[in-house]
Amino acid sequence: MEKILIVGANGSTGKRIIEILNNSQSFEPVAMIRKKEQKPVFDDMDVESVLADLEQDDFSSALKGVDKVIFAAGSGGHTGPDKTTAVDEEGAIKIIDASLKAGVKKFVMLSAMGADEPSSHKELEHYLKAKAEADKYLRNSGLNYTIVRPGALTDDLGMGKVKLAEKVERGEISRDDVAFLLVMSLADPLAKNKTFEAIEGDEPIKSALIEISQG
Repeated sequence: MEKILIVGANGSTGKRIIEILNNSQSFEPVAMIRKKEQKPVFDDMDVESVLADLEQDDFSSALKGVDKVIFAAGSGGHTGPDKTTAVDEEGAIKIIDASLKAGVKKFVMLSAMGADEPSSHKELEHYLKAKAEADKYLRNSGLNYTIVRPGALTDDLGMGKVKLAEKVERGEISRDDVAFLLVMSLADPLAKNKTFEAIEGDEPIKSALIEISQG
């Protein structure tokens, strides 16, 4: 069973990822949390947690024994530029470096649609720039990676059907479906070293991932 560190485990999407992994026969989740007060949530789920902050510099204890990483942290588009840079760019880069040093086998990044053209979205420009820099750093890091860039996230019930491509029209996708996409991307052959956008669609997640893997 592979041990998966979820960065941003306490967020809305992170908690969904934890639930999926916790019911998996292949993966064991480890929740990375910023505050001790968050630990009981994961204790109740019988999920291991590690205390670490993206604004710190040492992640060796958080990555001990970890096989793969899902980065689902995000400051959100409404956070100021300084905090966004600290979490979405610098924090991501620190954990990418630490993952490389720790011998992590795959790094799955939750990015954002529009990260390839931040200036086209003025209200989110600082957020998308930070995401773009982190994505670029991951692609050049030498780690095996998958970068998922979803459209606008909703709390609707996931239908398990998506549209994936390097570029798709702007649209929405449920956090449930994004969580499943990220978890399924952990499989070694799927979406290896691929960056793609995702919105709700008509194709089952698994077959859509297989298709994008072969593209």
